[in-house]
Amino acid sequence: MANARTSFAEIGSAIGLSSTAVKRRVDRLRESGVITGFTATVKPSALGWRTEAYVEVYCEGAAPPRRLAEVVRNHPEITAAMTVTGGADALLHVRARDVEHFEEVLERIRAEPFIRKTISVMVLSHLLPESPEAGASQPAPDGAADVR
Repeated sequence: MANARTSFAEIGSAIGLSSTAVKRRVDRLRESGVITGFTATVKPSALGWRTEAYVEVYCEGAAPPRRLAEVVRNHPEITAAMTVTGGADALLHVRARDVEHFEEVLERIRAEPFIRKTISVMVLSHLLPESPEAGASQPAPDGAADVR
């Protein structure tokens, strides 16, 4: 998990297995769905994401998770979404180019007929910069990326 680029030989050496045995185990973990993919973590600002927030979503009545999932899939700026305990029905992790873009995303979310209210918290800095949440998996829309 620490480095997806580690070779099977390096892993095998660290845990006392041959590279062939490690490959077989990794293949089994992929087939069983334990390993879901291999990704690169990229500095969000390099991809055009300069604003980040968490948004609590409060729904009218009981909005089923399936319906919430349909809504969040329509917003590429939502990088993670989950149902939660407590007062809110869901928590969304949102990345945007800037504050104006974030406001536009928030208005699109609020336009859903079953959304009663939202509460947003802007991210100022990441205290664990090596965490997956600190990285981005896709560029911001409209070619805002600053990749050199």
